Amino acid sequence: MDILTSYSFIIVALGTVILSAVAGVIGSISVIKGQSLIGDAIGHATFPGVVLAFMLFNVMETSVLVVGAVILGIIAFQLIHMITGSSKISLDSALALVLSSFFGLGMALKSYVQGNPNFSGTQGIDDFIFGQAAYMLKSDVYLIIAASAVSLILFFLYYQQLRIYTFDPVYARTVGISIKFMNILVLAMTIMIIAVGLKAVGAVLIVNILIAPAVTGTLWSNKFITVLRVAAATGGLSAFIGTYISTTFTGIATGPAIILALSACVIISMLIAPKGILVKRQRLRKLGEAA
Repeated sequence: MDILTSYSFIIVALGTVILSAVAGVIGSISVIKGQSLIGDAIGHATFPGVVLAFMLFNVMETSVLVVGAVILGIIAFQLIHMITGSSKISLDSALALVLSSFFGLGMALKSYVQGNPNFSGTQGIDDFIFGQAAYMLKSDVYLIIAASAVSLILFFLYYQQLRIYTFDPVYARTVGISIKFMNILVLAMTIMIIAVGLKAVGAVLIVNILIAPAVTGTLWSNKFITVLRVAAATGGLSAFIGTYISTTFTGIATGPAIILALSACVIISMLIAPKGILVKRQRLRKLGEAA
């Protein structure tokens, strides 16, 4: 109980719970549309933006580094669409190319910076690869709250259009919904969440907080609003559990602990949810008995 009232735990838990809950909502669109790996590619592509922002301003300030992450994320997204739109390269291949190329660039820049005496205070760059939520500051939490609030406002402001765009893009065009604008909107919300979540979870694991809660939601319901609620609850609860475990047991990083909690939720849902394996087997057994 002492952990629950400690200042450091409250700061980290508040930031990770808000981040994971909102990521679950925003990530639901990509999961339902079958474009989950785009978030993975963007997540890895933001890392060189962090390093470049540090090289330009020589400060380890999260708000500055986030700007670099957002810019490189946008460039990566545009590059993916350029590759798939102007060549015969499939989306999966384009994602793999962009992901590995941008992340490789980030690692090369990191090696250059850390070995260069002209740059000081480079230790914190590694936190953006695998995450280091334990060192989150109040300013980092404020940044997460601001980005999450903007993302949610945009999401629910265009909720009806997003729902139609997600499930039936052809009908969306018919009723006058701009597919290009919807793509930009989803991109903006996704990149905002990824950028502010890099310090907490890291570029390698950030995609999990976008995908896992949404996957859990889709296993429990076919209704979009219910999927969003389950995804938000799963993300928030997993973040709280992961933060508590990492605080209680020394040597366990917060980001990976949150990812493990999310993975446990997915596995449990795959077994016992209405669309889970056990429920499907039970239904097939009943159908066989009735026949």
